Amino acid sequence: MSNSIAIIIPTYNEDENIEKLIKSIKHYVSNSLIIIVDDSVNNKVEKIINDKKLDVNYFNRGRKSGRGSAVLFGLKKIIAKNQIDTFVEMDADFSHDPAELNRNINFFHENTLDLLIGSRYLKKSKIINWSPGRRLFSLLANFLARRLLHIPITDFTNGYRIYSRRAVEKIILNCGKIGDGFIILSEILVEIYLNNFKIDEIESIFLNRKRGESSVNLNLIIESFIGLIKIYFRKKKRDKITN
Repeated sequence: MSNSIAIIIPTYNEDENIEKLIKSIKHYVSNSLIIIVDDSVNNKVEKIINDKKLDVNYFNRGRKSGRGSAVLFGLKKIIAKNQIDTFVEMDADFSHDPAELNRNINFFHENTLDLLIGSRYLKKSKIINWSPGRRLFSLLANFLARRLLHIPITDFTNGYRIYSRRAVEKIILNCGKIGDGFIILSEILVEIYLNNFKIDEIESIFLNRKRGESSVNLNLIIESFIGLIKIYFRKKKRDKITN
């Protein structure tokens, strides 16, 4: 099973985490193909990968261009490899636990899904080390997404996901038109939902980063809310066409 799995990891100044993360992923999913899409302006991550001879596909885009666009970039680079039928995206800061990978992948295949979301808001899920402000923002963002998009899931904004090949083919064709950051997560979800593909969630333990620097800031929050409104009107227009 592992030979057909690609794991896309967007990174930005993650030199404190990258070696440990890659080794941890390889421990749990030994034959996975790891794709690092690095937006760092320095070469620290690349140097670690080369010096430690870490077995990954590495791409440096040279500037900070958004987490969502980094995932789309990685998917486009790897979709041409015909043996890949399962695509994982996860963060580089250990907020997404590599120990959950095998369980999630097995659940994904057993239920023949097109999208599996590691949710922070199911009954058995946990969020560790988040500030009250960050927790409130996430709750509000997900509440607004549910009210606007009418998709029956609990977590629109967590980037711990697994996609089928047919889902990725739709994603790279139709997504990335609203913004380049976290909003692409919601854009992707709407695309998969409107194509009547199978979506589900699984509980996840989200650990707020202990090393490195968070990429979430006020500008990103504002852009995400504006992007969500754009997705709402885009979905509304497509709903009218199909009805």
